[in-house]
Amino acid sequence: MANKKSPLSKAAQQRVKTYEAKSNQHESRKGQRRRDNRIAVIAGVSALALALGAQLGYATLNPSTPSASSSPDTSDNVLKVPDKALAEDRTWTGSMTLNDGKVGFELDGKKAPQAVANFVTLAKRAYFKGVNCHRVTTEAMYVLQCGDPLGTGSGGPGYNFGPIENAPADNIYGEGLLAMARRGGDAYSQGSQFFIVYKDTQLGSDAAGGYTVFGKVTSGLDVVKAIAADGTADGSGDGQPKNAVIISSVNVK
Repeated sequence: MANKKSPLSKAAQQRVKTYEAKSNQHESRKGQRRRDNRIAVIAGVSALALALGAQLGYATLNPSTPSASSSPDTSDNVLKVPDKALAEDRTWTGSMTLNDGKVGFELDGKKAPQAVANFVTLAKRAYFKGVNCHRVTTEAMYVLQCGDPLGTGSGGPGYNFGPIENAPADNIYGEGLLAMARRGGDAYSQGSQFFIVYKDTQLGSDAAGGYTVFGKVTSGLDVVKAIAADGTADGSGDGQPKNAVIISSVNVK
């Protein structure tokens, strides 16, 4: 006859129940910690993705993170955009001083009336005075990007405009051209940021097209090339200039 196990005393049974309850509580806490960790990881990945998205926007000459909008703003924002008639369908001449170096330019009010009207208006309001050139690229594309009052690549005049004007059909932006920066895929995201091409550069079009070319450098391109030769602050091929570049003045007539 097989031996039977002696039944547990009530005290022993209570201890077993207490142990099981604590074990279940411990496992529940472990599960919660695992869930919390997963949430933290997901949040971290999302934040990183947003940050990378912004950087990728800059890497394609966009002034800030991509916008879902690809049509004109119908709010009173549009009313603040300078009338393109201000470009007067003519060639404007002017100069900008980058630190102590003077860069002469011409603006094509006939081929890019909206961009020229915008640039001339901002220049006459001394909008660019004291603003830095926040970005220089030295690999694959060769530009100096300026016009952001925040100096971060995400600032502007408080309005946006479009569409894209006078973009090269072959996506080649020749040495000395002045062009408007914008968000990826958004033709109506142009504001105050522009870039100076200091060496022939190919910039692929996206869903919105290319980039508005509104003028060209006529003298002093060596000033921009010297800034590019100094490189970036972090030694990469795309970043803030190693030495701060400030727009002292912009004059147009």
